[in-house]
Amino acid sequence: MRRRDFVQRMALAAPALTVSGRLFAAPPGSPRFLLVFLRGGYDCANVVIPYSSSYYYESRPNIAVAKPTGPDATDGAVALDADWALTPVLRTSIAPLYKSRQALFIPFAGTDDLSRSHFETQDSIELGQPLQGSHDLRSGFLSRLAGVLKGADPIAFTDSLPVCFRGDTDIPNISLKGVGKPVFDPRQASILSDMYSGHPLQSKVIDGLELRQEVGRALEMEMKEASRDAISPKGFELEARRIGRLMRDQYRIGFIDVGGWDTHVNEGAAQGALANNVESLGRGLAAMSQELGGEWRNTVVAVVSEFGRTFRENGNKGTDHGHGSVHWLLGGSINGGRMAGEQARIEKASLFQDRDYPVLNEYRAVLGGLFAALWGLSADRVQRVFPGSTPVNLQLV
Repeated sequence: MRRRDFVQRMALAAPALTVSGRLFAAPPGSPRFLLVFLRGGYDCANVVIPYSSSYYYESRPNIAVAKPTGPDATDGAVALDADWALTPVLRTSIAPLYKSRQALFIPFAGTDDLSRSHFETQDSIELGQPLQGSHDLRSGFLSRLAGVLKGADPIAFTDSLPVCFRGDTDIPNISLKGVGKPVFDPRQASILSDMYSGHPLQSKVIDGLELRQEVGRALEMEMKEASRDAISPKGFELEARRIGRLMRDQYRIGFIDVGGWDTHVNEGAAQGALANNVESLGRGLAAMSQELGGEWRNTVVAVVSEFGRTFRENGNKGTDHGHGSVHWLLGGSINGGRMAGEQARIEKASLFQDRDYPVLNEYRAVLGGLFAALWGLSADRVQRVFPGSTPVNLQLV
């Protein structure tokens, strides 16, 4: 094994960096931002339900989520206000955060990209550049944000570096799949220790190996505990707790993507494929908020998807690629407990191209306004993150 291979594997595998065995730590009290990207285009209308719209129920005879039936009811949607409600699977996870003003929703949100292509729209959003003109495919908006902030300690909780973190600066990515398994077995660790014997990097290599073993043992124990925890059978909650700890202790800008949202067939209503995914997502986000502890008040989590889905159900009791979506914002100090941004009444005449939610709250403008408020960024620094965009201040924080 070559030294270069070792260094690369250690950088990808160890969810921490050490100096003399100590972890680098993000300063307590500094703002933290995590982007959760739902890949596949989630059906927002069956998660944040426009229950005051009769057209919603006309358009979805098989998959509509039932209206709220009362404040103490356990079935039906959970009312947020006079027009909107949450799918019941979020009753114990996200609904309490909304009630305590630590969650809000931005309907009619998204990008002006009309391709309705998963890959093209995902890339477009992650690049964060104007749709018109040439694009720099090597520059993602979170990488630019990290460059503007200086010392932002960014991290991607992904198998490979996502488009939004492409840039001139090396940004670490950590795969949370298969955690608990040692990257190097004892024989390999011994070879590596001998390889660096007498080398200036010897002490750091030993520290790194010991750290990885400690982290692996801790995560393995958590995985065993999670296997007895019926709340999160797919491991999402455990994964979210790891993210919460790492964001709390080390990182200030993070990204994670979650797949499985392309519900063309048998989507379900309050129960079914979509509801199962949403339930896991909600429980994971709630667990992460708990794991962040006191730093939750300094954290903002944005949940986005590349686009929404068709407002009407299709012939397969599912939905197809759409346009406008509903974005989520969570955090201990956000101006939550409300529906934010420009809105419209939901009826046939208000649909975009007679099929989708319109985009009234363009994501670059919304996030630009959020970043400006969160970090006190000047107008020119916001332009470096989202060139050609005019930020809008929705009083999110």
